[in-house]
Amino acid sequence: MMENEAEEEQLSSGIVNESNSNCNGGGGVGDINDDVQVEQQKLSLLRTCLESRDPSCKGADDLMLRRFLRARDLDVEKAAKMFMKYLDWRRTFLPKGFVSEAEIQYDIAHNKLFVGGIDKQGRPIIAVFAGRHFQNPKPGGVDEFKRYVVYTLDKICSRMPPGQEKFIAIADIQGWGYSNSDIRGYLGALFVLQDCYPERLGKMIMVHVPRIFMTAWKIISPFIDSNTRRKIVFVENKNLKSTLLEDIDESQLPDVYGGKITLVPIQDA
Repeated sequence: MMENEAEEEQLSSGIVNESNSNCNGGGGVGDINDDVQVEQQKLSLLRTCLESRDPSCKGADDLMLRRFLRARDLDVEKAAKMFMKYLDWRRTFLPKGFVSEAEIQYDIAHNKLFVGGIDKQGRPIIAVFAGRHFQNPKPGGVDEFKRYVVYTLDKICSRMPPGQEKFIAIADIQGWGYSNSDIRGYLGALFVLQDCYPERLGKMIMVHVPRIFMTAWKIISPFIDSNTRRKIVFVENKNLKSTLLEDIDESQLPDVYGGKITLVPIQDA
C-alpha cells in the first residue's frame, strides 16, 4: 500500500511458519453436516493453533477469533496468519492499547464522522462525510489518520448492543473534490478495517456520489477484498431515501436524510 508497504512487510516477517496440518487438523470436520458445528470445530482448531504460537492469544474471546475465521472463509491456517499479523500490528502501532484524542486532533477538527441510531438488524449507524476529509500534510499524517480510524472503530464497537458485532455505514460523498482526495489515507483506512477489524462492517451505503469520485474509486477498489466488496452499495440520488429505509426505520434514520435521528460527532458519542 504505497507508504504502508513497509508496515505490511514488517507484519508478515514476524509470523511463525507453521505447516497447514498443525492448524487445519485432520479428518472429522467433513463428517459434521451442521454449519454451526463445523464453524465451532474450526474455531477450536484456530484457538489451539494460535495459543501454540503465542500464549497471549488465550486472552482473545471466541467472538473475536470467529470474526477472523469468517474473514478467511473458515480457513484455519489463513485465519491464524491474519490474527498473528493483527497482534503484531497492534503491539507496534498501538503500544498503549488505545488512541487518545490528543493524537488525532487534525482529523477530529474536521468533524467528518458521526453516529446515531440503529438499523433494523440492531447495527449501530455511522455517517461519514467524505467532503470534510483532507489529507494530513504533516510528516506521519497517514499514520495519524489510521489512528483516527482505529479510534472511531473502537468507539463504534463500544456502542454495539449485546449480541451485535457489526455496524452499518452511510458514506456521503457530496461535495468531494480533488482537494479531498487522499489515496494513501484511504488505503490505510482500508487496511485497518479489513485486516484489523474484520467482519465489523455489515454494510456500506455510498450516497451522493459525484462522477469525479470514481477516479479515486478505480484506484482504491482493487484493494478491497471480496468479502468487503459485497457489502458496498452505490445508491442513485433519486432512490436515496427509499434505499436507506430498506435497512433503517424512519425513526432511526438520520435527520439529514429525512429521518428523526440527530447525528452526533464521534468524539462526543
